[in-house]
Formats: sequence, structure tokens, C-alpha cells
Amino acid sequence: MTTKSKEIKALRTTHLRGPNIWTYRPVIEVWLDIGEFEELPSNKLPGLYERLTARLPGLMQHRCGVGEVGGFLERLREGTWVGHILEHVVLELQNLAGMRTGFGQTRSTHVRGVYKMAFRTRQEQVGRAALSLGHDLLLACINNQDFDLDTPLTDLRDMVDSLCLGPSTSHIVDAATDRRIPSIRLTEGNLVQLGFGSAQRRIWTAETDRTSAIAESIASDKDMTKSLLKACGVPVPEGSLVRSADEAWEEAQDIGLPVVVKPYDGNHGRGVTLNLMTENDVREAYQLAARKGGSKSVLVERYITGDEHRVLIVGNKLVAAAKGESLWVTGDGQASIKQLADSQINIDPRRGETEEFPLGLIKPDESAEIILELKRQGMDAHSIPLAGQKVLIQPNGNVAIDVTDLVHPEVARVAALASRIVGLDIAGIDMVCEDISRPLEQQGGAIIEVNASPGLLSHLKPAQGQPRNVGGAIIEHLFGASENGRIPVVGVAGSRGASLISRLIASMLSMNGQYAGVACQDGLYLDQRQVSKNDSTGWEAGQGLLINRNVQAAVFETNGKRILENGLPYDKCSVGLITDLDGYESLSEFYINEAELMYKVMRTQIDVVLPHGAAVINAAIRNAEELADLSDGDVIFYGLPAHQEALNKHLHTGKRAVYLRGDVVVLAQGEQVQELLPLSTLKPVKAEQPEVILAAVAAAWALDISTDIIAAALRNFDSTPVIKHY
Repeated sequence: MTTKSKEIKALRTTHLRGPNIWTYRPVIEVWLDIGEFEELPSNKLPGLYERLTARLPGLMQHRCGVGEVGGFLERLREGTWVGHILEHVVLELQNLAGMRTGFGQTRSTHVRGVYKMAFRTRQEQVGRAALSLGHDLLLACINNQDFDLDTPLTDLRDMVDSLCLGPSTSHIVDAATDRRIPSIRLTEGNLVQLGFGSAQRRIWTAETDRTSAIAESIASDKDMTKSLLKACGVPVPEGSLVRSADEAWEEAQDIGLPVVVKPYDGNHGRGVTLNLMTENDVREAYQLAARKGGSKSVLVERYITGDEHRVLIVGNKLVAAAKGESLWVTGDGQASIKQLADSQINIDPRRGETEEFPLGLIKPDESAEIILELKRQGMDAHSIPLAGQKVLIQPNGNVAIDVTDLVHPEVARVAALASRIVGLDIAGIDMVCEDISRPLEQQGGAIIEVNASPGLLSHLKPAQGQPRNVGGAIIEHLFGASENGRIPVVGVAGSRGASLISRLIASMLSMNGQYAGVACQDGLYLDQRQVSKNDSTGWEAGQGLLINRNVQAAVFETNGKRILENGLPYDKCSVGLITDLDGYESLSEFYINEAELMYKVMRTQIDVVLPHGAAVINAAIRNAEELADLSDGDVIFYGLPAHQEALNKHLHTGKRAVYLRGDVVVLAQGEQVQELLPLSTLKPVKAEQPEVILAAVAAAWALDISTDIIAAALRNFDSTPVIKHY
């Protein structure tokens, strides 16, 4: 029994990590007791509309059930309950924090004043923090209290930056999703698995499981990289490796001024100084490069006239190119260089300190490279240039102007060749030239670096020009046109022999030559061997199967409680099997108190069937036809003679069914009938459970396993677990 108070109490908060009763995506589900607010919809809360929209004007874009922009505000004005309002507040806070999302639902339960609310979140901790902030903000608006939103919203943004996938990785994952390729985040960082089991690939931002460790080592050694490129005829700047300032100056004189000095093992332009003309500049640049690179080894190279360009190669194809530019400030006779950088450069909305910004902030008093550049001009960050005086802050760099469509075919060929020479499947090729639309040889251009794990943001969010779909190119590189990263996945939901059905299906897959994994209540099985006796119907065990590179097919048992606790451990399945809708009485703690609600829970298994897959449904279920209508794929009924009427009705539509004719298991489609085998030929443990046999046969048939293999697997199946010891 709930106590009625003018509060909004969260009775339970659950992160549903897989497909669930609300949606296919992860959500946070909250059970709310709204107390006295049950009698106070929004139109009876004076000033709430005005105060809430003033603090969160973005609510205007929420469509809600009306289905058009402004729909939620229409509901808010007419009168809706605080649980529904909180749902939209939390969604908007996540959007403001930089984690875009839009799905949410709120539904009443049979207990007055208690609601179930669900909202989409891409990261659990961020979602929970947004929920807490939304709760406090909503109550402040209701009670007309002051509320500082800026500070906690900044904290929420910081959480998004630190806990969510980086923008580059997120872009690749989104490209995979567009191809219907599933993904699993393997760590709190940017290591992501694309696809399941043996069909999986892995990425770590712009690195893949095809990226060679040897190639990465070569790319990090600038001198070795240059030697290899030069040996293969790729134009590179003249230069050598030195280990002291004296050697650096000697080499500079041999090459001829101006020169470039940079760490031999650096990256991202750190410690690089360009266009050096004097001995003092070369010596100071050497010290900077040695410090930034963490080694005395430093490269001194001929300075090449032109702009720096970054060319992105994916799978030996050029997919994007960006150009750099020099940064200048113009003095006014009053402001320091640091102040001018803030007012003339950092004011650009494209600049920031996090990964979402294509350009970084310029800090003349912190960046060693800028400090050295200013020193060469007789200045520092606090110098005040004369009115109209132009001061070079950063020569070149700032590679964020898209020039992909201008790249000459010969430049693209040389860049791809450089990537192949180093051995990288994804590479950022840095080159300097005056005009990327002309061959490098014609203008004295050269490739200056080959980078592993290149940054993608300058191509995704260029400061100027067209964004490039580099994520799509990376997915195309990893997966062929006909590949989707999926293995056969079978979900078995219900309480009638679900574990045995799961193991039988796996035995048929194994007989078919596939390494099959099973996560069921009896334990965890790999290739017909039990590796754990523990109940493995939970999320972790299921994910373990999908991560396992050996697994070529996977079978998962689930039930109503598991769906309500975690959701399914996979996004979609090839076969979704429902044995029954029994057991709602045991789910009263979830406010499931009638058979109709149990139907809504168990339909989750059918909702995730792939269009080229099949739903397998027990014809004994009263709602069998309704469940069949939910399937995006084919539908196969199975059942005993007592349910022949439902089976015949299904067959008359031209669909498939598996049933018993006397003692014989029959596979039928429309009027076509094929006898499989008599139950009497099987071991007693199976023959005594005909529904189990029929369900497993129907699932195997849906997986296109031949009838000969199905029959052989049934005859040879041993229900006694074989323990595998490690």
C-alpha cells in the first residue's frame, strides 16, 4: 500500500540493457509513486507550464503521443501527470548534455498512483544522473523554487564526455547500426565489438582487429617510416635522425635552411616546429621535440613549402582529405596575444576542449609549440601587438577544411601506397603541398608522416566543407556487402521444457557442423559440453556467448522474469520460440497481475525476430495468432493433436507447422507433408516430452537444417550434461 504525499518517489530503478517490454533499445525503467500528484495533473499546478518551458525551451520539440512538434507541450497545457512530465524532462536533460535520445513512455499500474516510466539512455550512469536532476528540477518548478540548472548540467555534460563513446567511435557504431550490424561495448572506453560470435569484428576508434601491431610500431617510428617510403619511391622530405642539439644544427646546415624539427616517435603534431631559419631556433626546437617525444632521438627535415593536408585511407581507398591553414591574430594596440587569441580565434564555435569539436582551443601561454613560435618573433603570450600588426600563432596545422573532392588521382594513389607500405588498414597520411589537385612530384610536395589510429573528427565535422561518411567506409572495409556480422541466434522463451528445447536445438546445430553455445537454466554449454552448472539465463552469460569468437550459433533460454529484469541479451534473433504464457502469478512484484500483461512481456521474444527469420509458437497458446501477427519473419506453429484445429488453420494460410500424427513427428507446409520419425524410436526421456521434441524440430526447420540431420540429432541426443574441466 502506498502513502500519499506531495512527492515523487522512485520505488525501483532498473537498467534494461537489451530488448524489453518497452523498446528494442536499452532503457532505464523507473517505478514511480506520485502520491498526491495523482489528483493534480499539470493543468491543476499553477505556473508549472511557464516555469518548466522557461528552463527547458527544448521541450517544444518533443512530439509525445500527438505525433508532431509541440505535442508534449499540448499535453502539458491540457493536463498530464507528473510521471509523464518527468519522462520528458529527463529526455531533454540528456539531449542538453550531448547524449541525444527521444524515446520514453509512462504507463499506469493497477496500484493507484504508481506508474512505470521508461526512457531511452545510451549510458546507464548518465541516465541515472539525468533522472535525479530531472526529479529535483521538476519539483522546483512545481513548487516555484529557485533552481541552479547550469552547474549540474555542466556536470552531466562532463559525464557524457567521460563515459560515453567518443564521437568518432560513435559514428562508426552508428554506421554499423545503419547496416543492421549489432554492437557490444567491451570496455568503458572505445573498444567495441561489431557483430556476434565468429562473425564479429572489433574496433578501437580508428583501429580495427585488422590493424597490425607491427604496422603501428613502424608508423610510430618516423625515421623508419620515411626510409620505407623512400625505398618504394614515395616522395618524402630529405632529413636524418639526430640525438643532440649540435647534431640537429649540423644536419640543418647540410640539408639547407629552412628545416622542420620533430620527435621521431611523436603524433598529433606534438613537438613539431616548422620553417626554422636560425641556429638558435633549431636548438630550441630540438629541446622541444626531445621533451615532447620522450626521447633524445629527433628528426630534422627539409621544410616543404605549402599547406599541410591529412588524407584518410581506409582499406587502400582514399575516403576523405582535409587541408590545414595558418593561424594569425591582428593586434589592436591594447590586447595581449592571449586575449587576442580568445577574442579572434577561440570564439569560433567549432573550437573546444572535448572530442566533439573539430578544432582545439589556442592557448598561447600553455602550448610549447606556440610559445616557441612567438619567441622566434620576439614575443610571448602577454605581448601587446601594435594596432593592425599580424602575428603568426600557429604555422599550418588546424587541418579541418575538407578538400576530398579536389584530390588528384595520383595523390590518392601515392597516399594509398604509403598506407600499404607501412601495413596499415586505416591510416592518416600527412602530406605538404601547395595544391592537392596536382601530383606531388609536379610541385615538390611530399608525404611527411603516416599515422596509425588517425583522428576522424576533422572529416566528420570539418570547419569548412562537406562532412564525410568515414564510419560507413570503415564498416564497408570490415564487412562485405552481404555480411551483417550475425550468427544464427535462437531465443527460447517460456517455462515448459525450455532448457531441454534449447539443448536439443544446439545438438541439431552441432550435428549440422556448427560450434553452438547454449545459455539456459541448466547451465552454460559450448559445443555440447557443459562449462557451468549455474543458471545461465541472465544477461552476463548471454553476452559471454556473443563475445566468444568460437561460437557460430547461439541458443538462449529466457522467461518473463529475465525479460523484466534485464531485457534480452541480444538485439535480434533468427528464431524466436515461445512455449507458453504461464506463470504471471509469480511476477506480482513487477505489477504483472493478469494473463494479458504476461502476453505483453513474452511478446518481446517475437518482436525481435529478424525479417529473414521465423517465430516458432506453441499452437496451445490462446494468443498464438496474435503473437504470429507480431513476427517480422516467417511463423511456424507446433502442437499436439489436441490443438489440430489451430494447426490446420495456420496451415491453410500456406504457413508451416510441426505436429504429431499418431506417434510420428510431421513437418507440414500448406498441403505438403513430410514424416520425420516416430517418437518410439527415441530415448524415453525425449519420447515422454513430445512438445519439447516438436518445438526443437520446428526451430531447426526454421534454421534450414535438413530433416536427416534433425532426425540424427534427436536419435543421438543425450540429456545428461558432459562437464568440461579447464
